[in-house]
Amino acid sequence: MEHLLLLKRITFDKDVLCGKPLIRGLRISVEMILELLAKGATEQEIMEDYPELEPDDLRAALLYAHHMVAREDVFDRIEA
Repeated sequence: MEHLLLLKRITFDKDVLCGKPLIRGLRISVEMILELLAKGATEQEIMEDYPELEPDDLRAALLYAHHMVAREDVFDRIEA
C-alpha cells in the first residue's frame, strides 16, 4: 500500500515537459532525479538544490523507474 502512495507523487501533464513523469506536478522530472542520483548526487545535495522536494519524492522516482524496468520485455541483446 505504501508503494501506491509513493507512486501517487508521480504526475503527468502533457503541457509540462512534454508529458514526462513529474514529481507532484512540479517542473521537476523523474528523469532529472534519476540522472542526478546516477551521477552520484546524494539525497541531501538534491534536497538542498531543490528545497521543494521531499525525501519521499526521491523514493517515488526510484520506485517509478523500478516499475518501468520491471515491465520491460527482455529480448536477446547483441553485444556491439
